[in-house]
Amino acid sequence: MTARTLLRGGCVLTLGVKTPNFAQADVLIDDGRVAEVGPGLRARDAELVDATDTIVMPGFVDTHRHVWKSLFRNLGESASAGPASAADLGEHYRPEDVYASTLIGLLGAVEAGITTVVDWSDIPRDDASTDAALQAHADAGLRTVFVHASRRAAADHEDHATRQLLLRLAGAAGPSTTIALGFELGRTDRDRNAGDKSLARELGSRLHVHAGSQPSGSIARLAEQGILDADVTLVHCTELDDADLDALAASGASVSLAPSSEMASGLGSPPIQQLIDRDIRPGLAVDDEQVSPGDLFAQMRALNSLQHATVFDRKLAGKAGIPRLLSTRDVIRSATAEGARVAGLGGVTGSIEPGKQADIIMLRTDRPNIFPINDPIGAVVWGMDTSNVDWVFVAGRPLMRNGALEANVEQARNLATTAHHRVATAAGLAVGAAPGGEW
Repeated sequence: MTARTLLRGGCVLTLGVKTPNFAQADVLIDDGRVAEVGPGLRARDAELVDATDTIVMPGFVDTHRHVWKSLFRNLGESASAGPASAADLGEHYRPEDVYASTLIGLLGAVEAGITTVVDWSDIPRDDASTDAALQAHADAGLRTVFVHASRRAAADHEDHATRQLLLRLAGAAGPSTTIALGFELGRTDRDRNAGDKSLARELGSRLHVHAGSQPSGSIARLAEQGILDADVTLVHCTELDDADLDALAASGASVSLAPSSEMASGLGSPPIQQLIDRDIRPGLAVDDEQVSPGDLFAQMRALNSLQHATVFDRKLAGKAGIPRLLSTRDVIRSATAEGARVAGLGGVTGSIEPGKQADIIMLRTDRPNIFPINDPIGAVVWGMDTSNVDWVFVAGRPLMRNGALEANVEQARNLATTAHHRVATAAGLAVGAAPGGEW
């Protein structure tokens, strides 16, 4: 496409602070950024894309995903069955397997209308595997955050090695990839947590903290150590007490929730209402496709349904001070604008506003699964799915056009098939049948 593209005549959900939504309007993309939004725009030298019968909106932001696990999607209860569980697969990956899994995972995200993925890279790796993952990020074309997940003991020489690695990764990453540092709460000690935060601050990197099943008070202790601030993203947070929640709210740190994965994998119910009560607006995530759908349509519905159930349970129990129900406007922002903020990219993406990157999707509104449209935002949150995704742009470049990926999908499938067979065989993982031997 040319450097300028005009999306004409769609229902435009900007989800921006200063730019309103439009029942019908145009979006002008210039050199990868949103240039203008409004009805009747003219641009003679722009390539025209007919947006009639579509909703034009910001691409979804997946704030936490283990992309390397994409080879073993939808394992469900089989994820922990057999001689090797899915958690043990990482040690069997070669660099080419990392590339194949990451590429097919990110292409699947694009096909679901996701334009930004935060990739928590905790696979056992060497430099070649890390480089393979970054190459897949570049080849997939979407916007990414590559989180180097720390698995280190407390040692000064490890600090130096990690600093050098992060600097190397930042130099090797493509223009649409940001490098961040991550650690898993409860598996590293206090000095290591503080060291990771100091290192992230020194390098200007965001810190992501995997806070799944941890003792109550763990988040409050992080705050006491000075680790929590606006440049920290906490993931999951399923076991928080009031002290944790209050510390989190006071710190300005962000939260990523993966409601489907958290409930299916036994982490517990995400603390949606407790966060909202303290005006903490979470981003949404897929987390692990072994037990979770790989799209944010499903995550939006899980978030909305769980919060509504919480409110109705309180009402049925006769409790006072019943909170309001989440609106579809709240939920769609968790999947877009709030997600971008949680990923550390709030000034870059997450809304369609002049000056921001043109990370935009077009969703078809004329399909029988959603027609007629009574409320555009309600349609996206409650009714649409991946079949409605028509066009996907990242920085103005089309990654999906008229419902088809602009990628060599056959090659990606072949690479994934080869890698899947090799890793499953090496791990002794039985894939394709239920634990009892039946489909």
